[in-house]
Parts: sequence; C-alpha cells; structure tokens
Amino acid sequence: MSEPQSGSTPKMSLPIPMQWTWKHFNDLSVHDLHDALALRCRVFILEQGPYQDPDEYDQHAWHLLGRAPQSEHGNALLATLRILGPGVKYAEASIGRVACAPEIRGLGFGRQMVAEGIAQSGRIFPGVPIRISAQAHLQRMYGELGFSTVSEEYLEDDIPHVEMLCPAPLGESPR
Repeated sequence: MSEPQSGSTPKMSLPIPMQWTWKHFNDLSVHDLHDALALRCRVFILEQGPYQDPDEYDQHAWHLLGRAPQSEHGNALLATLRILGPGVKYAEASIGRVACAPEIRGLGFGRQMVAEGIAQSGRIFPGVPIRISAQAHLQRMYGELGFSTVSEEYLEDDIPHVEMLCPAPLGESPR
C-alpha cells in the first residue's frame, strides 16, 4: 500500500460499505482481471515508479476484490490483494500486491482488507503461517494484525521493505 501524495484524489466520505469478493485467478472475469490490474498499475506503477507488476504469481493466486457499489464511484474496484499458497513464493503462504485506491486510504479499508486476507488464508491453507514483504512504514499496521518483523530493512523497487511473518491463522476447512 502506498501513502497518498499531496494534491491527490479527494477522500471518500464514511461510511462506505465495502463488498469483498474472493476469486481464484481461473475464476476471475476479464473485467475483474482488468480492474485489478488497472488499480495495481495506478498504485504500484504510476505512484511508486516503474516495475513489472503482473507476474507469474498472479495465475497461482487467490485475489480479493473490494468494491463500494453504494459510493460515488459506482462499482469501481477500490481495493485488491492476492494470496499465494505455501511453496509458490515462500515456504509459507503469502499476501501481496495489497493496493487501495488513493481516495479510500486512511479510512481503514487497508486494515480491513488485510484482515480479510489473513482469514481467507486460514480457510484455504489451515495451519500455515503467512509471510509478507511489507513497506517498512506499514509495520505498525501489519503488527497490529498479528505480523512480526523477521528481517532487516531492504529496498524493493527503491522502497524500504521488511519481511514479516504471521503465525498460522485459525481457519475453517475450505468449502
């Protein structure tokens, strides 16, 4: 997730009910995929600098899509993340590509989305810890959600990051 920049898009007003939808890559519609990649491009490439965002991991991931159909943005995708299973990127499951549209940052949706990601990871990968590569300035938020910093700070795409680990979330069996 990234911080809003000065002169950025105005914030939406509260309360905005967010509608969360989980889909595996193979179940994404072309519209869902387009919306997710467009939001990630807006956040990760236009705001943070050029790098290859869509990668080989997308096809192995569960994707969370957050829309606020009752907002002034209609049914626009405003938040997204992905979960990778254990052994795909790390030995553990992982959460990544966490992106919130600038207009909803600071309203608690990033925290809500990551909490939903932790819960979903526990459902589909019960008993498996979660590893993330977090932007360093978000350590406190991730820490409040159960993650602990397990590495020194490093640069990823010229942005300070740390690896963080969350013990295996309690989950239910996949349906």
